[in-house]
Amino acid sequence: MLTKKISSTQAQNNFGRVLDDINHNHTCYIIERRGIPQAIILSLDDFARLLNDREERQLVSQVIAEIRPKYLLGQVLT
Repeated sequence: MLTKKISSTQAQNNFGRVLDDINHNHTCYIIERRGIPQAIILSLDDFARLLNDREERQLVSQVIAEIRPKYLLGQVLT
């Protein structure tokens, strides 16, 4: 599954083309707002495959862990 990043504005302005790419080419889109990943869009077929395939779920979990923003403020006091 090919994964592409796109800004929320680009996704909004090109939503029809994004949907076509998702459905015809099995592309997964990571939607970013101000450079921070906010959502993932994928086809229903790809989503169903993820639910049924353990390896695919693990792969997606790794991708999510890598792109998830980290909010680390302050220091932990011991």
